[in-house]
Amino acid sequence: MEKVLKEITPKSSDFSQWYVDVIRKSDLVDYAPMKGFMVMKPYSYRIWEFIQEQMDRRFKETGHQNAYFPLLIPEHLLAQEAEHIEGFSAEVAWVTMGGNEQLPERLAVRPTSETIIGAMYAQWIHSYRDLPVLINQWANVLRWEKSTRPFIRTTEFLWQEGHTVHRTADEALAETLQQLEIYREVIEDYLAVPVIAGVKSAGERFAGAVDTYTLEALMGDGRALQSATSHFLGQHFSKAFDIQFLDEDGELKYGWTSSWGSSTRLIGAVIMVHGDDKGLRLPPKIAPIQVVIVPIGRGAEREAVVAHARELESALSPVCRVKLDARDEFTPGYKFNDWEMRGVPLRVEIGPKDMAKQQVVIARRDTSEKISVPEEQIGVAVTRLLDEVQKELFRQAAAYREAHTFSIVNYQQMEENGYRGFFRGDWCGSEECAAHLKSETGMTIRCLPFNETPVADQCIVCGQTTRYRALFARAY
Repeated sequence: MEKVLKEITPKSSDFSQWYVDVIRKSDLVDYAPMKGFMVMKPYSYRIWEFIQEQMDRRFKETGHQNAYFPLLIPEHLLAQEAEHIEGFSAEVAWVTMGGNEQLPERLAVRPTSETIIGAMYAQWIHSYRDLPVLINQWANVLRWEKSTRPFIRTTEFLWQEGHTVHRTADEALAETLQQLEIYREVIEDYLAVPVIAGVKSAGERFAGAVDTYTLEALMGDGRALQSATSHFLGQHFSKAFDIQFLDEDGELKYGWTSSWGSSTRLIGAVIMVHGDDKGLRLPPKIAPIQVVIVPIGRGAEREAVVAHARELESALSPVCRVKLDARDEFTPGYKFNDWEMRGVPLRVEIGPKDMAKQQVVIARRDTSEKISVPEEQIGVAVTRLLDEVQKELFRQAAAYREAHTFSIVNYQQMEENGYRGFFRGDWCGSEECAAHLKSETGMTIRCLPFNETPVADQCIVCGQTTRYRALFARAY
């Protein structure tokens, strides 16, 4: 393992290669035989399950139910919402054969499910009494990406997508913002990743949406990552798919809809925000293993130390997810490196001298600090330290973002900071300015942050009177 650790590219010299090294060596994923696809191994899938559990609970608490819709979507359904299909046309994979026969109509492998779900909602909704419809789907989607990166952008990925229909525009908008807040709560409180909430500019919004709301996070290389989105769809999809209901006043009306989603790219965010040159640093709330116990002893002493370590494992199991590493074939140093690579938040070391003193040594993954704790206090100490690690990882990530957020009055100032970080500046609202900035610098408008107003009253691109305060960054 020491040799393997030395092979990790330093984060500061090549962030992209560091990322690939970490996800492979920490046993999160493997590459599938097909280009652009990944295999999520048990360790990463367990992280995804923790994220699922937290989101799913909150979805159900707010009245949503889970359902499942077909993977394949007939071409004519995609074509019914022209703006939507245009936005996804380059990424759609098509099924044209069924067995040995040519299909009479192409079937798209879902890039997202608004169209097929809209077609079903049109059959289910007839009266205002049928509303609201609040459904979420946990599924996989496929988008034919030209450039891929595990978790962040893969051809196939796992996600959830919520699709709702409401009686009024106000109800649909309230739903859209409610779900954005649920995402923020899970991402910040469980993943320890700070995010900025705002609305997308017209050029960056979801195809077919009236407004797209987003949570933007800053990665460890100064690039932005769109972490979750929630879309107010207005009546576009209702009119395209004839989702109508007879209202209480006797009039036939179109429903107001929303959709919202997050995906396994959140695991990529955790890696890029918290990881270091030793590997992963996992927030305790989503760590598959929160505490690893490493017994230290040789010869005749070892048997007694391992037996005592098993007692500690039993004592800790009610308060945390704990694992005893009693492998004989590896040295303690190897094990330390192994579990640091995997990002386990706390390591408990126990040896003959510790047993004699009735204490253990606890090492923190986030700060590398070691403390000695009396055995009788180990449960309380571990609980407290896990909470501290969770908060410290968020604090460090927030401090990094703060140190890499810059206020600017013209876009040339972005170059002074290597185009890395968040740049807050005024924007006139012209998509021509946004397109010019993107083509010249690679910077995009990540969002128009909530509750922020122009400062300089001068667009950073054209210098004309501004309308918005915007957040700019290069993004994944």
